[in-house]
Amino acid sequence: MAGHRSAPPHVHARALAQRVRALREDRGWTRERLAKEAGLAVGTLGRLESEGAIQPGFFTVGAVAKALAVSLDDLFQAAQVTPGLWSAGYEGRDIDSFVASLVDSRIGVVADVRLTPISRKKGFSKTRLGEALAEAGIEYTHLRGLGNPKDNREPFWDGRIEVGRARFRSLLRSEEAQADLDRLAEHARASRVAVLCFEKDENRCHRQVVLETVRSRVSVPVNPLA
Repeated sequence: MAGHRSAPPHVHARALAQRVRALREDRGWTRERLAKEAGLAVGTLGRLESEGAIQPGFFTVGAVAKALAVSLDDLFQAAQVTPGLWSAGYEGRDIDSFVASLVDSRIGVVADVRLTPISRKKGFSKTRLGEALAEAGIEYTHLRGLGNPKDNREPFWDGRIEVGRARFRSLLRSEEAQADLDRLAEHARASRVAVLCFEKDENRCHRQVVLETVRSRVSVPVNPLA
């Protein structure tokens, strides 16, 4: 298994951008006002607040912190992203609102645990979904070894949920599934990871078993995606 990974740079940049914007708005300042107070060009401040993948320079952040009357430590500590797992079902959602929810939750990685990542819902098939996530600065990974086979889906739909879970747990003993569980745990140690499948209700989806299993390997919180 690979060593510990740090969170992707864009995750920290996004968190810092949100923190600076929140502090500015709390003061009732426009972007132009903060730029003037910090001695920066409005465009420079705009890039810092844009939540893009490029982290701003130290002196730029220092000037903003001074203008906002906060310390650099306070600014960076408040902007840190706590790793964890999010349970994400896209049933009843469109791609734009779904990606917006991921951004709001500061998700760094989407782990797709569908066996076959295709969908009749526009935007949720593998290629289109990956493109939409990349535009938002979110990594996409398909963990096929954690997919639920077609012949084990009916128990989740007709109320025999424990039967489906028990069968799926037995499938997680495979070499492919174990490797993908390791990959998911590694991501969860460093980033906020949304575990993706179709069903809105986690109790009717095999991803609940995936989340429980990963939680036994890495101590991180599990949250529903808003």
